[in-house]
Amino acid sequence: MKKVYLDNASTTAIRPEVIQEMTKIMAEDFGNPSSTHSFGRNGKTILELSRKSIAKNLNCSAQEIIFTSGGTEADNWILRSAVEDLKVERIITSKVEHHAVLYAVLALQADYNIQVDYVKINSDGSIDLTHLSNLLAEEKKTIVSLMHVNNETGTVLDLDRVGTICKQYNTLFHSDTVQSVGKTEIDLQKTAVDFIVASAHKFHGPKGVGFAFIRKNSGLQPLIFGGEQEKGLRAGTEAVHQIAGMAKALSLSYENLDREREYISGLKTYLIQELKIYFPDFRIIGKRDDFYNLINIILPFSSDKTSMLLFSLDMKGIAVSRGSACQSGSIKPSHVLKEMLSETDLKLPNLRISFSHYNTKEDIDWLIESLKVV
Repeated sequence: MKKVYLDNASTTAIRPEVIQEMTKIMAEDFGNPSSTHSFGRNGKTILELSRKSIAKNLNCSAQEIIFTSGGTEADNWILRSAVEDLKVERIITSKVEHHAVLYAVLALQADYNIQVDYVKINSDGSIDLTHLSNLLAEEKKTIVSLMHVNNETGTVLDLDRVGTICKQYNTLFHSDTVQSVGKTEIDLQKTAVDFIVASAHKFHGPKGVGFAFIRKNSGLQPLIFGGEQEKGLRAGTEAVHQIAGMAKALSLSYENLDREREYISGLKTYLIQELKIYFPDFRIIGKRDDFYNLINIILPFSSDKTSMLLFSLDMKGIAVSRGSACQSGSIKPSHVLKEMLSETDLKLPNLRISFSHYNTKEDIDWLIESLKVV
């Protein structure tokens, strides 16, 4: 059966060069990087070269890159330390953030009774920056937490503009950049962001490893205690093979970015063209010109087809997602779509389709053919 993977916003296939790099290190450089003997020193060298490589790609200091298990850990660490250690009294976020941020914020609100304000969302899913400025006019020690690229709609936040606004109000700025690191340029010398996070498996690296960018002299304190790894900010023996794989994946992503972005953008354009032909009443959630590798669409299907849509596509070998969760046998719309869509539209089937450079036009043709017979 033909297999088509169009769920790259969820995770990506590991590049062969990354697997090769990790396999070599697991076989030859297994030393604990905290050990002082030659085996440990070799591991430490690989670790620090990986850190420098990541920092170079993001134009920051290697000392500002801290390795974590992924974006969720990094988001939780940054927000919790901001409240506990930096004495932040208020968090400004939005209701379309990833649950790693939203649930962390709710937990902090319950634990510390801090003020939480949600910035308004425009109909296309973008952040109302005027409302953000109005919220920041209230003088209080604040951290703003807004994601760069929304994982369900591909809506892009203007990082530079938000960073400038936050700087104007002397406010900390954290951005979940899990969907954008490795897929678009980020210059941390030019962008006034204090904290960003990334997960390797979103840019063709291994799962279970990521990093946080922590602006120098931020004052953040550790969330996990133990050894003195990661400058005392993140205890635990570093997974050298995974970190090296992540650094390799990020380097390859940026080396091939222009070519792969153009190719993937072409696939997205082709999908839209085909949808217009065969499903002229389909609609895009958000804007067509949102992030190039992701599109979320509403399909003009009857309600009886809605519940079986993903199952039907899976039977055809197609992996996509709906941005919704199944609870107690019923389809529950995602928190992101509930902020953007009417009650009527929420009852219609939606698909989140996300591409990588491994996809082809033939993949899209198979998706269209499968949708025609759902």
